[in-house]
Amino acid sequence: MAQPDHAKKIFFENLSGAGKAIAVLTSGGDAQGMNAAVRAVVRMGLYVGAKVYFIHEGYQGMVDGGDNIKEATWESVSSMLQVGGTVIGSARCKEFRTHEGRLKAAHNLVQRGITNLCVIGGDGSLTGANLFREEWSGLLTELVEQGVIEEESIQKYSALHIVGMVGSIDNDFCGTDMTIGTDSALHRIIEVVDAIMTTAQSHQRTFVLEVMGRHCGYLALVSALACGADWVLIPEMPPEDGWEDKMCQKLSANRAGMKRLNIIIIAEGAIDQNNRPITTDYVKDLVVKNLGFDTRVTILGHVQRGGTPSAFDRILASRMGVEAVLALLETTANTPACVVSLSGNQSVRLPLMECVQMTQAVQKAMDEKRFEDAVKLRGRSFENNLRTYKLLAHRKPESELPVSSFNVAVLNVGAPAAGMNAAVRSAVRVGISEGHKMFAVNDGFEGFSKGQIKEIKWSDVGGWTGQGGSLLGTKRTLPAKHVEKIAEQMRKHSISALLVIGGFEALESLHQLYDARAAYEEFCVPMCMLPATISNNVPGTDLSIGADTALNAIVETCDRIKQSASGTKRRVFIIETMGGYCGYLASVGGLASGADAAYIYEEAFDIKDLQANVEHLTEKMKTTIQRGLVLRNENSNENYTTDFIYQLYSEEGRGVFDCRKNVLGHMQQGGAPSPFDRNFGTKISAKAMQWITNKLQETFRQGRIFANTEDSCCLLGMRRRALVFQPVVDLKDETDFVHRIPKEQWWLKLRPLMKILAKYKTSYDVSDSGQLEHVGGNRPKELDASVAM
Repeated sequence: MAQPDHAKKIFFENLSGAGKAIAVLTSGGDAQGMNAAVRAVVRMGLYVGAKVYFIHEGYQGMVDGGDNIKEATWESVSSMLQVGGTVIGSARCKEFRTHEGRLKAAHNLVQRGITNLCVIGGDGSLTGANLFREEWSGLLTELVEQGVIEEESIQKYSALHIVGMVGSIDNDFCGTDMTIGTDSALHRIIEVVDAIMTTAQSHQRTFVLEVMGRHCGYLALVSALACGADWVLIPEMPPEDGWEDKMCQKLSANRAGMKRLNIIIIAEGAIDQNNRPITTDYVKDLVVKNLGFDTRVTILGHVQRGGTPSAFDRILASRMGVEAVLALLETTANTPACVVSLSGNQSVRLPLMECVQMTQAVQKAMDEKRFEDAVKLRGRSFENNLRTYKLLAHRKPESELPVSSFNVAVLNVGAPAAGMNAAVRSAVRVGISEGHKMFAVNDGFEGFSKGQIKEIKWSDVGGWTGQGGSLLGTKRTLPAKHVEKIAEQMRKHSISALLVIGGFEALESLHQLYDARAAYEEFCVPMCMLPATISNNVPGTDLSIGADTALNAIVETCDRIKQSASGTKRRVFIIETMGGYCGYLASVGGLASGADAAYIYEEAFDIKDLQANVEHLTEKMKTTIQRGLVLRNENSNENYTTDFIYQLYSEEGRGVFDCRKNVLGHMQQGGAPSPFDRNFGTKISAKAMQWITNKLQETFRQGRIFANTEDSCCLLGMRRRALVFQPVVDLKDETDFVHRIPKEQWWLKLRPLMKILAKYKTSYDVSDSGQLEHVGGNRPKELDASVAM
């Protein structure tokens, strides 16, 4: 799919970086994904014709100068995408906090003609950068008075432009949905929790886990949501007085319900209502004393900062790095320092100091014991996470449940996808909390037609969050051929609403059930679909449950495959991914793993394109680049197969590089769901059940449910920056039913980014790049940031 002609015009006429110098530094604590951001800044900067510099060791390197400030080349950021931490180093610098230190830093930058700074760090690092910017002209005047620089330098380097990217595993910066490193830290936590669960279950133990978050409970809260923890303690919402007894009652009740383990997650900054710290040892002693349970403490510590960055963090950092360069090129002397950020699925730019002030306001609210205000200031995503956790973790007594008596059935349709079980668990528990009876259907619509349906209780879905595949069982069978038998089962079990979790087959199923309403009144009930497929090929949503887990499987495998060629001769790997006709996995996986090319159905290619790619790789291999990576979607072209491409590259690269091929196959579909998929599935499922409850109340007339309008049969999807319920009939025009893909796909805009970072000359459409907004401005009502990418 060719880029629009106007894209090139917008980019090259208005955004040339010729004559500009950009410096990139990482400051404060390190975070996985920082290297991906550095790589993107360097390569995008070079692409637009700017000089790009590394500043090693953060602000300390800027103050010390010398070899700490080095010009970057294309090759100097090779092989760093998959490396954790920051390869250019980070340090906390007391000297930069002094006027003299900033004067030295200004001199070192002016000597190299640097007036554009890209700072990757937390709020302290970004606040320091903004102060430096405000003092800039005064610092230059001082340097002239001291005779260190020429007077014309004041005019030539009159303004310092700052763009920030937030690198922090705590996700404690207001204004952005996810900071670089947060998703990777969640991966580390969930890996540990999943491992601990097996040993805890064996010995019927209680585990108390401490995770990072001195001032922010995001990691604790989201990991508790992702693993179904029994109790969570965070600084923003201290437990009410008497929480100790309530916690012990909950743990005891769970054990009585045949649960063999308990998990308690504590943020390191957890406090009680009187701002006194709650420690892991205090909680452990409490459980042992009151319940006598065998209890262990695990403090995760810096494990959370380590390891390779997740696919999400690599993509986030790459997108933000490119956006940072665009922001620097567009900035003027009057433009305030900004932070490039993520809202939903969109890049945005926010005034740096507005974000910093909002972040500081959270701490102030906590210090003043205004904890509800602190939660609100954290943002809609944090608030929603907390609400969802409470809804799923704490069962209301029967006397407090709404009187409903509606029966709601939940089923999986199509191929299994990681995160389906988390969605089912969430639906069951929210449904019970809403007063409904929940029914589980085994083996999709085929099982439905055979009567494989039974009531499912709160405790039946315990421990489901971290399980891969589909515990309910799933089939690709569509309902049309069994419609009469399904209607009979709906009638027999008095089903008043349907929640269908699945991929393209689920969408087709809802179309068929909607059409069957004319003949069968049993289908005149609220119906909602949640997209769950690794292919991410469902119209009406930018992301599907399961796609993130599959991306991580692809990226981890590509890392290993590339590493296998380490120290050997030059080698190119041809990798085939799944996805049907949808090129999402190949394209976004290619961006996250640093691929040189990704062949997909949506962007037609011919033998000339293949030849050009081979020649491009050949040129790169003649430099210091030792390994190449090419991804191909399984149905990208019926003639240019994986074998054909492998043979072509082998022949044309003879004498320069050799080739290997790998078909990843169903490993992309297996494994435990990623933290992202667990939370995405949990939260959209909770939202869907609340929608079903509202529809049931709206359509209950004269003692029965009757829903036959278009808006009573919907798909819940994420579109740009919002979660939206869309009637499935409205999605027909957006769907290519032959190839089972949406007619328009947002991620195609990321493909030029992959090509630019692989050193191709291509156009880049900046019409969709972030515009400067204000914190807490007109955000969509349905925005739920934690489903962002």
